[in-house]
Amino acid sequence: MASLKVPPSVPLPEEDAEQLQKAFKGWGTNERMIISILAHRNAEQRSFIRAVYAANYNKDLLKELDKELSGDFERAVMLWTLEPAERDAYLAKESTKMFTKDNWVLVEIACTRSSLDFFRAKQAYQVRYKTSIEEDVAYHTSGDVRKLLVPLVSTFRYDGDEVNMMIAKSEAKILHEKMEAKDYNDGDLIRILTTRSKAQISATLNHFKNKFGTSITKYLKEDSDNEYVQLLKAMIKCLTYPEKYFEKVLRQAINKMGTDEWALTRVVTTRAEFDMERIKEEYLRRNSVPLDRAIAKDTHGDYEDILLALIGHAHA
Repeated sequence: MASLKVPPSVPLPEEDAEQLQKAFKGWGTNERMIISILAHRNAEQRSFIRAVYAANYNKDLLKELDKELSGDFERAVMLWTLEPAERDAYLAKESTKMFTKDNWVLVEIACTRSSLDFFRAKQAYQVRYKTSIEEDVAYHTSGDVRKLLVPLVSTFRYDGDEVNMMIAKSEAKILHEKMEAKDYNDGDLIRILTTRSKAQISATLNHFKNKFGTSITKYLKEDSDNEYVQLLKAMIKCLTYPEKYFEKVLRQAINKMGTDEWALTRVVTTRAEFDMERIKEEYLRRNSVPLDRAIAKDTHGDYEDILLALIGHAHA
């Protein structure tokens, strides 16, 4: 990978580390300073800042942030400051713990990241937790959900654009047969959705819709009170239209009686450097309200400020 050229307008990591150290000193923490630095640095720059901070002050920046900050603001800053692979490993681990179990987040990570990014997250998981995602998912799930999720987190999909139309046609037929029979836990259906590339699955599902006159998700809507079927639907959306999936997560997080800050923080911090522009377009299209306005209405203080900075709408 070509080395990142830091634009002249961005201060050096040494300067950033020094400013962060100053932000932690004295009476009270300078949250504005933390936002103005970390929310405006990309993953590589944040990684440099952490390394320089450790070298110059003999302290772990994440531990300092943890000590100095609190609440939703702390969670947002911490998640954002982690490297993407570390962050996904942490989110996956939280999703397999008994009290924070969340199969939707596992589907989200496995299906919306590139194959290489997901592989890196699995490596980071092993380094940090001394177990594998596969074994933890297998241990914390059962029945059809285990049958679906274990191969999903074990896969390394082809990530290119090449598509085999003969396979798309034959597998669209298989999927249609399974949908008609409501055979949602069939081995072939799971094999197709957990191993084929995103481009191949899109081609298969397009053929499905053209040939049979309806989308596969319409079939799944009828059984939407079943968790396994809901996970199948989420998988398909994450693999084919991730921006629609994330728009729905944000809409539900913001429109709840009381905001679901965990979901809001997770989506903003994990997508800010990837497809946030597409998610914002989808949010506006679906809700007729810009995402920044929806977030500003539902959050406040430093937490609001960092979310708005990360989605590209910082206060002047």
